[in-house]
Amino acid sequence: MTEHQSTQTMKPATAAKKLGVYLEATPAAFQEGEVSRAELNALQADPPQWLRDLRGNGPHPRPVVAAKLGVSIAGLRRGGVTEALTTEQIEALKEEGPEWLERERSTQADVRKEAARVKKLHAEQAEHKARTEAGAERR
Repeated sequence: MTEHQSTQTMKPATAAKKLGVYLEATPAAFQEGEVSRAELNALQADPPQWLRDLRGNGPHPRPVVAAKLGVSIAGLRRGGVTEALTTEQIEALKEEGPEWLERERSTQADVRKEAARVKKLHAEQAEHKARTEAGAERR
């Protein structure tokens, strides 16, 4: 019995997301076809010039814009940023330092601090539980 292994493919939107690029800025051939897992791996391993340009200059998708600005995607929306931005536009926003951006960065910093506190607390609780169980086994 021979096994037939089909090639795993994905929609261009999924591939663009995995590559961290804005789909509408990719070449038409990329937008119109399906991308196999092997093609995606090849694009990641040895990106063509268009992919290097998009990653360097944009326009960037919202998750990348948010990361470059140090805010959440929801924070972008609250700040009125709804479209893809180029690296140049992102740098201009950073220099401008609008009030919403500073507020959202502060919020994001608070969220990260709280996440770290909760992670530490859970680790301490797990350690305490392990010590307690180890002590009970010795009895």
